[in-house]
Amino acid sequence: MTIHLNISRRHMLAMSAAAGGLAVTGIGCASAQQPVKRIEQFDPALEKLLSASEPINYIAEGMGGPLGPVEGPVWWKEGGYLLFSDIHASKRMKYAPGQGVTVFQEKTNQANGLTRDLQGRLLACEHETRRVTRRELDGSITVIANSFQGRRLNRPNDVVVKSDGTIYFTDPWTSPDIPQQWDMTFMGVYRVTPDLGTLTLLVDDFLLPNGLALSPDESVLYINDSRRRHIRAFDLAPNGTLAKQTDRVFADLGGPDPGNPDGMKVDVIGNVYCGGAGGIHILDPKGKKLGRIVHGQPATTNIGFGGNDWKTLFFTSRTTLGSVNLRVAGVPVPVAKKA
Repeated sequence: MTIHLNISRRHMLAMSAAAGGLAVTGIGCASAQQPVKRIEQFDPALEKLLSASEPINYIAEGMGGPLGPVEGPVWWKEGGYLLFSDIHASKRMKYAPGQGVTVFQEKTNQANGLTRDLQGRLLACEHETRRVTRRELDGSITVIANSFQGRRLNRPNDVVVKSDGTIYFTDPWTSPDIPQQWDMTFMGVYRVTPDLGTLTLLVDDFLLPNGLALSPDESVLYINDSRRRHIRAFDLAPNGTLAKQTDRVFADLGGPDPGNPDGMKVDVIGNVYCGGAGGIHILDPKGKKLGRIVHGQPATTNIGFGGNDWKTLFFTSRTTLGSVNLRVAGVPVPVAKKA
């Protein structure tokens, strides 16, 4: 999620200059100004997922900033690297273990959430163009969605793909501009059919829909409401829409510490990992809080599983990319199918 600040042009230029450099740190190297990082265990079941002594690593710092955070980590397994978004800079960044962080692509239309479809093509939620796109294997761009019933989308934020090719995405309004009469009057969650022929509004009563994730068996769709600081869960109907009567609050991730529910992922046995107050919360499939990864940053903007065994949990904050190693794998992201 991007939160724009109302600041002067002079202050904006000063911050842009200050944020111009990218500081790539060694694994485990933290800024001296950051609070102590730690793993908090709320339930013995956490031990099967994560050691309380596991180090929390900072990989790179100095990206993003007040005008737009680092976001959307997605592991590119066949290449052995991670892609992620630097929204305000409109850049797609690349982290390769042992090589550090580099710029992978310029001019991404301020892309936010990223994922891959069944063919391994990159899907992106673009803020600047207010659309969801797919990058084909030949490099061309296909627009998945940019309007609904004749009105432009707000600011597509996060996206997931079901195993049948169905695409789900959130569309909050996260812009300093006042919505115009031709814009949406609500913030929605949408479903796109695999052939891209039908765009369906699933729900429109979120104060700010943000991250979303499917359970491993794809029977449940989890959706964050960042403003209410909780996760809602819906069972999926056979046609891929939401069974509205199953709407429930899965977990409240508020609290006195900074941070709201934002990016969210699920491991192969159904545990949910989500940013919230104080860090990354780990919950079992019933919503019980098992523990919290306190990484010392004021917000967790998104998370993603990666590494050769999918047991590395990467996380992004406003300015930082970090990681922590788990004992259980996350649900894998598809790779490109061979011709």
